[in-house]
Amino acid sequence: METNSRHRRTAIRAAAVATAAVLAVSAIGAVPAAAAVSPRSELQTALDDLRDLGIVGAQGEISAGRHNVVARSGVADRHSGRPMPLEGRFRIGSNTKTFVSVVVLQLVGEGRLSLDDTVERRLPGVVSGNGNDGRRITVRQLLQHTSGLHNYTEDLAALGSAEDYRAHRFDHYDPADLVALAMKHEPSFRPGARWEYSNTNYILAGMIIERVTGRSWATEVRSRILRPLGLHDTSYPQDRSTLPRPHARSYQQFGPGDPLIDVTEFNPTAAGAAGGMVSTTADLTRFWRAVQRGELLRPAQAAQMHRTVLADGMQDIVPGIRYGLGIFEVPNDCGGFWGHPGDVVGTSTFNGVSGVGDRAVVLYRTTGLADAAPSAAVDSRILRLVDDVLC
Repeated sequence: METNSRHRRTAIRAAAVATAAVLAVSAIGAVPAAAAVSPRSELQTALDDLRDLGIVGAQGEISAGRHNVVARSGVADRHSGRPMPLEGRFRIGSNTKTFVSVVVLQLVGEGRLSLDDTVERRLPGVVSGNGNDGRRITVRQLLQHTSGLHNYTEDLAALGSAEDYRAHRFDHYDPADLVALAMKHEPSFRPGARWEYSNTNYILAGMIIERVTGRSWATEVRSRILRPLGLHDTSYPQDRSTLPRPHARSYQQFGPGDPLIDVTEFNPTAAGAAGGMVSTTADLTRFWRAVQRGELLRPAQAAQMHRTVLADGMQDIVPGIRYGLGIFEVPNDCGGFWGHPGDVVGTSTFNGVSGVGDRAVVLYRTTGLADAAPSAAVDSRILRLVDDVLC
């Protein structure tokens, strides 16, 4: 996993980088919360700190027991100055991967798919050329990021600069188009040899869901997860480049010292099953607690999801970070937590949920910073809050 600034300042390409940067803070331990501080006050203080560090707008939610607390800070629009919405819709980026992984594992539990099936069996001829061989890659390796496939977002036109974003923000992509970008490159390693984050894996997982069920991955997510859990504000917008209301504007700094650019409009098909969904903090806290409580998967498949491998390439940042099937296991001073961050140009999401699902916290911010020091400070403050809530 790469951590240079070029990757950090781009949209979906930045997901793995932001993960590394945020999680890095846990290596030095959480800062204990002050005694007798209420969750609402704790959350508000953290969001205000993010605002003071240069984040235009931030909103978060803590869910514990039957109680939820919500807070916001900053503004939703730099020009109008209107406040951040308390129930704002935002792009959740790679949180999408966990939804997709749950659907795949449900199909496994129904006997319609095996984690040991090869990609070639389910998608004949799709993964081939330049040393790529779908006969050697399993469904498990896709969900686990151990396939070795090139990350297609490295070549996505809209993510390189402000000019590239303006020229390509409305581009439509079919899943096959995104996989084709990856197939122009040789694999990074032999399947199963190590771990490396690649959005290509989940584009393929979404294609496999459609091949097995005859319906799109988004339709299956809606019928299998969103409706049963009552997640009415979560969706995959297809080609809709705007966000449902209420929402905040999103801003991206494409290079150190550069100005913030409004990047609110973006075609989600560039992310697809790897990161194209939209949600709210309320829906995400509900989803993450359901994942950990066993509400969505049978015990055997839940165990598979949480069977992790060492996240190679991140051990120098946080020793012990591991990845399951669409979910990170993050060590900290009180036994660790589970979750999956998500980044789309201008918006970053971070979450954490306890092992038994009794507590969860979700935060999102509407600013992507390229300057190293402020960005690291933002990540540090977020990790402090998550540890304080879950420990």
